[in-house]
Amino acid sequence: MDPYSISIIDDEESIRQSVRLALQSQYRVSVFATAEDGIAAMEEGAPDLVLLDIGLPGMNGIEALQAIMARFPEMAVVMITAYEDVQTVVQAMRHGAQDYVVKPLSGEGLLQTIRNAMERVRLRRELFVLQEQCLQEDMPWCLGESGALQGVMELVGMVAKSPDTPVLIMGETGSGKELVARAVHFRSPNFQGPFVAVNCAAIPKELIESELFGYEAGAFSGARPGGKKGLIEEAHGGTLFLDEIGDLLPEAQAKLLRYLDSGEFFRIGAGKSTRVQARIVSATNHNLKEMVECKQFRPELYYRLGVVTIQVPSLNARRADILPLALFFLKRFSIKFGKKVEDISAGARKLLLAHHFVGNVRELKNMIERGVLVSQGRLLEPLDISEPEATGSVMARESCQEGYPPLTPAGFDLEGALHAMERHFIEEALRHAGGNESMAARLLRMNHHTFRYRKKKI
Repeated sequence: MDPYSISIIDDEESIRQSVRLALQSQYRVSVFATAEDGIAAMEEGAPDLVLLDIGLPGMNGIEALQAIMARFPEMAVVMITAYEDVQTVVQAMRHGAQDYVVKPLSGEGLLQTIRNAMERVRLRRELFVLQEQCLQEDMPWCLGESGALQGVMELVGMVAKSPDTPVLIMGETGSGKELVARAVHFRSPNFQGPFVAVNCAAIPKELIESELFGYEAGAFSGARPGGKKGLIEEAHGGTLFLDEIGDLLPEAQAKLLRYLDSGEFFRIGAGKSTRVQARIVSATNHNLKEMVECKQFRPELYYRLGVVTIQVPSLNARRADILPLALFFLKRFSIKFGKKVEDISAGARKLLLAHHFVGNVRELKNMIERGVLVSQGRLLEPLDISEPEATGSVMARESCQEGYPPLTPAGFDLEGALHAMERHFIEEALRHAGGNESMAARLLRMNHHTFRYRKKKI
């Protein structure tokens, strides 16, 4: 990886040169005497970090900071001030500066400030790489820039530095707990090892122990002649992800606790223990603390699994990410279905932003998939992503309000009633579709040609 780059903008030649000498062995350094020159150079190639003097001639440091943030909102900027002017420093922080240093500059203090700022730059770079990786995933949970998402990703970055610290991931169904587990794995020192995922709720309870820990030959009736390696062994050197951890039976909980405490476990029927090095990442949408209080989950295991706990926000808690995710899914499904749906209309965007996502990112994905599939235009419209049943029920309810004469002994003009009903629903469909015949036809579950034919008949 290329070394990080730093631009130093300071009107004092001695400061520029001394800082350059202190940093050039670790970073690529450029120096500028004025803010105007430094900002102009950024158009050719933006640095990772800017050391910006507040007391500059011409465009001062605060004005330069505002200009930089407007053009490069993700830029890391550390302010340099000749004295600790609290009011000016606070103003700089409000405009987006990450930190500040005070003249005369202390060599070690300056280096530590830069290291701290570069750590945030590194996290941002890794987030970008992770987002690119997520383009290949089924559910790109980590697309977006919301504060809730950024907080989780920063915690993931810190946790991942350890190769074996257990992690407990909490969150609603569909919120992306497995993707967070994968992020922990691929950022860790064990990223080249296997990532083994198992849904504890999907394995019959009587088989979960043998699946996790394996068994020796002849351990029980039906056992394989050569025995079987368990999933913990399969994850050696990597990560074992245990989804729905609350479904583990007490016996399996006890064996998992022993492994977490000692790094060893016994296969079923084995006379000696097996040692494995694997990180345990677990997840649940249940309240494990309540399960502990109800004696449904071992308290010792709960505390060992949750050395670090990550709470995954629901999509409703990171609403700033709804449209970026929706646009990603739009592009993916347009390619998959061979459609030319290029964007989401203003009305559909409004509908998405107002929607309460019970199923989180998974529900959003399904909405966009359905919408692209039925869309017949360049834009995804509200009717494309609305639940057909909901629209149909509204129309049916409104049609019932019209009322039709009952069948009596005197007879009933069925043909006339059917004609009137057909006219009513065609007119209602056109009203709901704002006069768009293609959308109205989709509402009535018929092709455009048939719709136009019946419309002419009425």
